[in-house]
Amino acid sequence: MFGGLRERLQSARALLSGSIEAAAAAPPSEKPDAPAASRSAAPEPQVRPPAKKTATFASKVRTFVIDRELIITEKELADALYELEMTLLESDVALPVTDAIIAHVKKDLVGKHRRIGQSVDSLVVSTLRSALLGVLGEGFDLITYIKNHERPVKILFTGVNGTGKTTTVAKVGDFLKKQGFTVVIGAGDTYRAGAIEQIEVHAERTGIKIIQHQQGADPSAVLFDAVQYAVSHKMDVILADTAGRFHTKANLMSQLEKIRRVMKPDLVVYVDEAIAGNDAVVRAAEFDRTVGADAVVLTKADMDSRGGAAISIAHTIGKPLMFLGTGQGYDDIVPFSPEAVVEELLGDA
Repeated sequence: MFGGLRERLQSARALLSGSIEAAAAAPPSEKPDAPAASRSAAPEPQVRPPAKKTATFASKVRTFVIDRELIITEKELADALYELEMTLLESDVALPVTDAIIAHVKKDLVGKHRRIGQSVDSLVVSTLRSALLGVLGEGFDLITYIKNHERPVKILFTGVNGTGKTTTVAKVGDFLKKQGFTVVIGAGDTYRAGAIEQIEVHAERTGIKIIQHQQGADPSAVLFDAVQYAVSHKMDVILADTAGRFHTKANLMSQLEKIRRVMKPDLVVYVDEAIAGNDAVVRAAEFDRTVGADAVVLTKADMDSRGGAAISIAHTIGKPLMFLGTGQGYDDIVPFSPEAVVEELLGDA
């Protein structure tokens, strides 16, 4: 994942390192000569034993060359910061997120005191890592949430049709089942033709119980029954699928509000495609404003060569990423780890 962005970040990293190295290579400013009167009035230097003279000379060399500190200036980093900014924007990182990353890097590097012997690349990598982790956030640990929450945990999946929402419900169900949790799926997408059959096939393949009604039935009634089944059978988790929704479709949005009133979900999870880039960022922000979301799942992350959406969504809407979809199989879903994403982006740093 994120191969294109990784290559661009490594180039920007090299430029930042080069800018600091160039500043370090610049000759130090020399102190002005003392006035002639002062020189003439100075006493004759005393002759010291050779051993002491050598030690004093070595001490001065160490102080001047090895321990001398370089102060990094904004001017010296201007070109590198511009290159980093272009790298992020061209990789579909949203402008506000790019600004936040650049501001973080500038704050950490400009005015920094760096000893000559300190690795420049490690300094740059540390700064970039800190900046990226700052915008990615903590992520959402679903396993820990379920373990610490009253059962059954009710999770409502929402989003736009065609982004892999129903398949994501099945993947998450399979993931949780393999973690030892009991799961039931509520087939709440009763509008889309073939949606019930699709989730039914997924449930059969993964061995997960499904609660369903006929196509066109009230989705709130389906999910109410799913909750009742989970409570009576002491299930751990309910995963509720819903029809794809746009924030501008009033009838679907009002239906979703009814589902929330009836089901009372513990978590609302928004699903979208990583390859949608900034469109996904805009949709997620608009959906969060109109409906609200607790976490985000990005599908098709394996096809996202730029990698900007994963970085942008968490920062833009202030909601943590829960999973990344990385393929077509049920195992192709990865709990989101900010540290893992940053390590991939920065390569072998």
